[in-house]
Amino acid sequence: MKILIVEDEIKTGDYLKQGLTEAGFVADLARDGWDGLEFARSQSYDLLILDVMLPGLDGWQVLDGVRRAGLETPVLFLTARDAVEDRVKGLELGADDYLVKPFAFAELLARVRSLTRRGRGGIEATVLRVADLELDLLRRRASRAGGRIELTAKEFALLELLMRRQGEVLPRSLIASQVWDMNFDSDTNVIDVAVRRLRGKIDDGFEPKLIHTVRGMGYVLEAPT
Repeated sequence: MKILIVEDEIKTGDYLKQGLTEAGFVADLARDGWDGLEFARSQSYDLLILDVMLPGLDGWQVLDGVRRAGLETPVLFLTARDAVEDRVKGLELGADDYLVKPFAFAELLARVRSLTRRGRGGIEATVLRVADLELDLLRRRASRAGGRIELTAKEFALLELLMRRQGEVLPRSLIASQVWDMNFDSDTNVIDVAVRRLRGKIDDGFEPKLIHTVRGMGYVLEAPT
């Protein structure tokens, strides 16, 4: 699942991004309201986490722009402003939840998971399936032909990305930015090694093979028709 964090406090933004990434989410981070609104309009997210006090556009304006664009993405406000009128304003503008700083990350993570389940219409929407491969996003479990497959956090995030975009050839640069949050370096083989290890767990001993290399382009997960 993919989350957009719009937070101008450097430490808080980095902390959120690292924590959510380690929890298995794909997280983007915008530092001001204008960038946050542009990200939200141009990409598909399962959840937006918005600070209220932002440079450029404030959180209220970002949320208003998102809703005016016809996007129903769940929104969690994360802010130091705890006045009742602020909470009411956020909810009236179309926010789904409101968490006041300082916060416990465990509580934030519980709310994130609740909102992403709600946004995707229930438990069924949290299980991805391709052929006999299943990825349970709630329980953080992978299985193939009914057998459990143990994955690291990065392997889980990589497999989720491939399954969500099944049939689409994903270049190494995109995989690097989405899963490792880094610019792709053509001199490193980190992506190839990670895909090879994942393929060993997902495809070795199974038919049909699901993870394929498209020479000179990238990787794709798809089942033969």
